[in-house]
Amino acid sequence: MMKKAAVIIVSLILVAAFVIAGCSPAGQGKKLTVAIDATYPPFEQVNEKTGQVEGYSVDMMNAIAAKAGLDIEYINVSYDKLLAGVASCQYDIGCSSISITDERKAVMLFSDSVNSGGQIIMVRKDNTTVKGKDDLAGKVVAAQGATTSAAEAGKIPDVKLKTYTAMTDVFQALVNGECDAIVTDTDVSAYFVAKNPDKAKIVGPQLTNEVDGIAVCKKNEYLLPKINAALKELKDNGTLDNLRAKWLGGQK
Repeated sequence: MMKKAAVIIVSLILVAAFVIAGCSPAGQGKKLTVAIDATYPPFEQVNEKTGQVEGYSVDMMNAIAAKAGLDIEYINVSYDKLLAGVASCQYDIGCSSISITDERKAVMLFSDSVNSGGQIIMVRKDNTTVKGKDDLAGKVVAAQGATTSAAEAGKIPDVKLKTYTAMTDVFQALVNGECDAIVTDTDVSAYFVAKNPDKAKIVGPQLTNEVDGIAVCKKNEYLLPKINAALKELKDNGTLDNLRAKWLGGQK
């Protein structure tokens, strides 16, 4: 009789364990995949010597993971696949200069702000005809596909929009004369011009005001308070300011 009771107790314990495991948030306690498009310097890029992803976003995400006790691994994919992957929960997290929009909020969750900026126009250094978006009618304008940059460029009347998968290809298209101008993020533009002052320049006022966040798969809602708490601490203790100084020269 006692033996039978013991078997029943063990069985109940096992059932309870399976129920608890089944109710646990997706991915909790496991290594989390962080999708990143490493073609967007200085936020996300590949170190040519080590082959590893690096940049402001990577250092920030590593610091958040350390504070929140998260075990993460980076998956380097194109931006369109990154967004689709987080939306479908193929990836747990997206940390790649992702502007928070209503359309994206419908299919994924977002942390508090990690950066703010907007879109701006860049042309070749020797271009004297384009001084702002009103000069782009009939011109070829390049942008990275699936981004708010491409969306904003597409709003310019009579523009001929040309999209590329990687941001590095957009820069190259401008330098090579494949387009008349590009639309991209203010910080990214400033970084490129600082590195290549003889090749490009920024023209006109900022076109938009945007806020970036860390995207989270909707099944992983439990991650948001962890990420936001760590993010707040990193803001308060000056870590994010130090990372901006490291990667962007403190520009803002």
